[in-house]
Amino acid sequence: MLNATMKNLLAALCLVVSLTCLAQSPGAKILVLERDQGEKRVRRPREKMLNPTSEFILKVTPQNSGSQHLVVGTETIPPGGVIPKHRHLGQDEIVFLQTGSAHVSLNDQDYEVHAGGMVFFPVNTWVSLRNTGAAPIQLIFIFSAPGFDEYMRCSSVPEGQPAPPMPQDEVSKCAHEGHVEYEVLSDPKSK
Repeated sequence: MLNATMKNLLAALCLVVSLTCLAQSPGAKILVLERDQGEKRVRRPREKMLNPTSEFILKVTPQNSGSQHLVVGTETIPPGGVIPKHRHLGQDEIVFLQTGSAHVSLNDQDYEVHAGGMVFFPVNTWVSLRNTGAAPIQLIFIFSAPGFDEYMRCSSVPEGQPAPPMPQDEVSKCAHEGHVEYEVLSDPKSK
């Protein structure tokens, strides 16, 4: 049973998806996916970082739906997991926390976000996220345009495959492909 906050978040998500899809891409197709369906992937850890790997599912991308205007997915971030400080060079992003709690930094302004919370940040906003709870965070992410999904594929492996650490040169190559810039490419816990 969904509480009122989750119902409101799902309604907002549906509105965003509907408005974005008004300018439907030629050749786009309808997708209906259950919670665990989609392109399942595991992030590769960066060399010399203590950050645990995280799992994500790409739900809507140009590759699986033909959409040229939207990328949607889900991600699980383990306790202590960190999304390092970065900014997207060509997409706005919305993040909905379904479970857990996170410390989110947007352009050096700090926020505490809890289950049922939402974060919107426009293109070129510096963002980082850290799971501050004892349980995994389950989140939904939405990008206003494709691009970062290429970074996500480049810096991960399909579920079930070994996820070896990424050397810095591979991280830089993936960041370029995915239209993203990382401020610090070292372990954020070392600060």
